[in-house]
Amino acid sequence: MKPAKKHGRWGDLPKRMLSAAIMLLVGVVEVWMGGVTFAWLVILLTGLMTWELARMQNPRATWVPIGLGLLAAVTLLAILQTPVAVRVVLLFVPSVAAALLSRHHKVAAVYTFAILISGYTLIDLRSEAGTAVIVWLIALVVVSDVMGYFVGRSLGGPKFWPRVSPNKTWSGTIGGWVGAAVIGAIFVVAQNEPWQLILLSPVVAFAGQLGDIAESWIKRRAGIKDSSSLIPGHGGVLDRFDALIGAVVAIMLLSLLFPLPIPDSL
Repeated sequence: MKPAKKHGRWGDLPKRMLSAAIMLLVGVVEVWMGGVTFAWLVILLTGLMTWELARMQNPRATWVPIGLGLLAAVTLLAILQTPVAVRVVLLFVPSVAAALLSRHHKVAAVYTFAILISGYTLIDLRSEAGTAVIVWLIALVVVSDVMGYFVGRSLGGPKFWPRVSPNKTWSGTIGGWVGAAVIGAIFVVAQNEPWQLILLSPVVAFAGQLGDIAESWIKRRAGIKDSSSLIPGHGGVLDRFDALIGAVVAIMLLSLLFPLPIPDSL
């Protein structure tokens, strides 16, 4: 009998690269097409993320997470078909259900609402502002994460929030802000967007960093490494989109206060 091969730390690299390539391809096509197909993708992801969250909150249950995931997806679909006044009420339905059926009521309610509102906002942004704002958001999240990782690993230094996220440093956090500002500057130069976009980009990126920290905290409380194993080599859907949730929620909240200089053409 031959001994099992030891793949080492890079053993899952091909799997990770394949998953990343598929996600990139699907993402590019869906963002570019927009419309109904983009909305259906967001609805699917909303249901899956709610299911993952409910599994972390209810580790011994099977049907509760499935039911909450389906409820979130159906609710978002219904929201897109109803008047604005009804949408506000519907947004809270999955959150209330999650609070009633989960161990940590407040966490379940708040995070479920964040998932729902970010899904709705993404669809609305793509419909009203076009492709550019979605590309900008994704670029912010990705570049901020990459810059934060490499700057943090290179410089080290004081921890950003040691009790909640022991691995994140101030140097990495600020590195992420700088990367986000660069993305904003690129859009200003290339797309002739308002210069204020350079200031807005780090703010939105910081919200994305907080979204990542929030999901990491929930996983730590649940004693798990990944939200699920749906994406080979990458963990769960929440593991990939936690920062985007934070960024989109920030866009939604800030837009209620004043007009935002977000990209509207590509």
